[in-house]
Amino acid sequence: MPLAVSGPSASAAVTGKGVGPLLRAWRERRRISQLELALRADSSARHISFVETGRSRPSEEMVLRLAEQLEVPVRERNALLLAAGYAPRYPETPLDDPALDALRDGMERLIRGYEPYPALVVDAGYTVVAANRGIAMLLEGVPEHLLAPAPNAMRLTLHPEGLAPRIRNLREWRGHLLAQMEREIALHRSDRLRALYEEVAAYPVAQEPPGGEPAEPVPYFALPLRIEHAGRVLSFVSSISTFNTPMDVTVAELAIETFLPADPATAKYLHTLVG
Repeated sequence: MPLAVSGPSASAAVTGKGVGPLLRAWRERRRISQLELALRADSSARHISFVETGRSRPSEEMVLRLAEQLEVPVRERNALLLAAGYAPRYPETPLDDPALDALRDGMERLIRGYEPYPALVVDAGYTVVAANRGIAMLLEGVPEHLLAPAPNAMRLTLHPEGLAPRIRNLREWRGHLLAQMEREIALHRSDRLRALYEEVAAYPVAQEPPGGEPAEPVPYFALPLRIEHAGRVLSFVSSISTFNTPMDVTVAELAIETFLPADPATAKYLHTLVG
């Protein structure tokens, strides 16, 4: 399914002071010196220092160049531009807008083509915007109030009425998901994401079902999601993909998560279900 910040958006809090403090905060977060940033951005350490202290106003091109070198998310690049007195560069197109028809169609084709293995698409708040039949299989029996409207992947996974009771390595998988959310919060500084984190982190953690380990331990190459389905324990490892060089906030915040069988028995079982 792709967090540590408090209060309102940090960028919003600093915007009133100009772009300099925002850029300095991003540079320090990336642990890059002024000299290193200057070399990357074809500038000088003196100019970077003047920009950060407000003694010099960077051009629009310089703001974008620095943001690129600091790997600032697209939404936050708009915040930097606004703080510097420029118009936002990146639109935020609703996902149901006709302009994104090709994108939606492509994502649907991609996750359908991944069947019988599970795959889904989530936005920056982990709201599920598309899912294939492999995901539907795992969600069999989950109560309706968790499934609609706009189901949330973190809530579905960690809620005590969701998948949590079926996950054989819940404590490990829960720790992995919470750490993932903490990284995203540190990157995007989202109040919405922080509220979701606090909600799911407060869910009670049930005792994991006994007897979950296979007779012959499998040498997993990544932390698996071990989940029960129809009396069998299936094992998956997940992979998350995002779009390269997105020019739209909505597109930049989409993530496609695919679940690859982590052992031959899981792969065989899934193919049996469809064949």
